[in-house]
Amino acid sequence: MAEGPESVVIVGGGLAGAKTAEALREQGYDRSITLLAAEQELPYERPPLSKGYLAGKDGFEKAVVHPLEWYAEHDVDLRRGAEVSRVDRGSHEVQLADGTRLPYGALVLATGSEPRALDVPGAAPLTLRTHADSDRIKATFGKGKRLAVVGGGWIGLEVAAAAREAGTEVTVVEAAEQPLLGVLGAEMGKVFADLHREHGVDLRLGSTDLAGVEADAVVVGVGVRPRTELAEDAGLDVDNGVLVDPSLRTSDPDIYAVGDIANQDHPVLGRRIRVEHWANALNQPATAAAAILGGSAPYDRLPYFFSDQYDLGMEYVGHATRDDTARVVTRGDVEKREFVAFWLDDQDRILAAMNVNVWDVPDQVRPLIANHTVVDVGKLTDPGTAYADVGR
Repeated sequence: MAEGPESVVIVGGGLAGAKTAEALREQGYDRSITLLAAEQELPYERPPLSKGYLAGKDGFEKAVVHPLEWYAEHDVDLRRGAEVSRVDRGSHEVQLADGTRLPYGALVLATGSEPRALDVPGAAPLTLRTHADSDRIKATFGKGKRLAVVGGGWIGLEVAAAAREAGTEVTVVEAAEQPLLGVLGAEMGKVFADLHREHGVDLRLGSTDLAGVEADAVVVGVGVRPRTELAEDAGLDVDNGVLVDPSLRTSDPDIYAVGDIANQDHPVLGRRIRVEHWANALNQPATAAAAILGGSAPYDRLPYFFSDQYDLGMEYVGHATRDDTARVVTRGDVEKREFVAFWLDDQDRILAAMNVNVWDVPDQVRPLIANHTVVDVGKLTDPGTAYADVGR
């Protein structure tokens, strides 16, 4: 029998929650696991909701983490429609909205995030987080239909791309001077601005004003906030997410947090970071499960995400803050949108890299970022130089 508590309760029915249950079983835990999902759906991944599923290219079943029978086969008590209202740390119990109380030996919070709200005069704006949200947005697509999108971040741009490919007239309004400005900086933001304009999007930058925009529906994509209410009410340390150590343990040694809500002390980046992307929800659960079973290995994977818009596919690895995005160098052809962009610090170390329509890059670049390699910028930007040879 694997070491570990008498029972594990997981709060959150998304990818992170389902993967935590899977990781516990894979690592030999054979005691009680209860997975509490607020939605009635089987646990599913979020990226398809703004990508393949929204665009009508994939069925929803591709987003489902495990079929229903998997939970029975692995002795996981999946409870759908189970909203948790309170965590009682003193009694080691969670309370559901219906008053049911469940004891836990270890508790994993995987409550994710929720879209930030925005008032839109004269409209009932749509947001994108759930399967039902994606269906509602998809229903607004089609020739002769007009869609307004508030926010030029990843969700806003992916919705715009899916809508345009369905023949919808699309207007995007974004307060910043370029889309994705806070993530990519102005130079790389312009790449995405040009892409959308070439595909017929009316992109209005430096504005949040929908006056004069004719639209049948409005989608708001102005970011998300971590769902930390349970953690706050329980008295856990919370600051832009639930504060966790390198092994994803919270300020309570019997409670862990994974996915969007986890603000981790990252052992490679040397600072706290909270990442709202698929890779953390996919990979962090294995570390949390190991810690629950007595291990101490840190979660040291670098942040990673991807996006597909029209004929542009991209991957991003590493982490560059808003203050870091001013210094970017490129390898390849930016005009053709076949290139790799690198964000460098003042010592010529790579903070992050983004490959656009060029593949097999992240695995080659990760060691350079993780090892804080000082690079020769001339070699880094030369397509003929292997990544293994770009160091000084």
